[in-house]
Amino acid sequence: MSATIIDGKAYAAGLRARIATHVEPFKAAAGRAPGLAVVLVGEDAASSVYVRSKGRATREAGMESFEHRLPADIDQATLMALVADLNADPTVDGILVQLPLPAHLDSQAVIQAIDPDKDVDGFHPVNAGRLATGLPGFVPCTPMGCLMLLRDVHGTLSGMDAVVVGRSNIVGKPMAQLLLQESCTVTVAHSRTRDLAAKVRAADIVVAAVGIPRLIKGDWIKPGATVIDVGINRTETGLVGDVDFEGAMTVAGAITPVPGGVGPMTIAVLLRNTLVSAGRRMGVAVDETLL
Repeated sequence: MSATIIDGKAYAAGLRARIATHVEPFKAAAGRAPGLAVVLVGEDAASSVYVRSKGRATREAGMESFEHRLPADIDQATLMALVADLNADPTVDGILVQLPLPAHLDSQAVIQAIDPDKDVDGFHPVNAGRLATGLPGFVPCTPMGCLMLLRDVHGTLSGMDAVVVGRSNIVGKPMAQLLLQESCTVTVAHSRTRDLAAKVRAADIVVAAVGIPRLIKGDWIKPGATVIDVGINRTETGLVGDVDFEGAMTVAGAITPVPGGVGPMTIAVLLRNTLVSAGRRMGVAVDETLL
């Protein structure tokens, strides 16, 4: 048996193409394109590459990209003032402050300063609360992308047993909430879970987001299970996920590779959230079910 490879790159390309077809009608109705503002503080190499990718993808979809590159030694008050300006700017529908911020800045205060209705990253406590209580809001892009891939594989997820390995606010917790909304039975596990292998072995769906290279072994996987590997770990042999890919390939029914699985979905969902925000803010109908 060999698992089906879930091609996140291809799915993301399709999603971005669908988003682009919605942008033109929005522009005609609203008189402007949806706008995404990205704030980068300092010169972190990985963050700089990611911001460039976001800007390029935003423009390719026909949206406006507003990039704000700030020095690493900027003070908290100046950064908060920029966020306030972006909140008030009618041409900005989405605000993303690239994390991590330099150590002298209070990241949580910055996230909480973003207008929740422009928080296309889905990190604001208001959006976390909306997700937990089933209200419309913005969901963090990576777990939403994982859910899209799972739906593409299975159609309905109702009644399936799922384990999420990882409990971060960015991936683990929102992923568990999304799976609950899909009527899965969800276990949230982590690096300190007792007999983690047994928890994983019982699951039809495994979402690995713990940040430990190849933590989840092939013989932990239930035969035929779907494995979504969110991990991106740099090792001497290159990028690897949180799952032992080679081992899992012989057992799983379907699995995402690293790279090329979940990663491309994150930017695509960011564009989706920006378009949805623009539609809601401008009163322009956007068929969110197609996105």
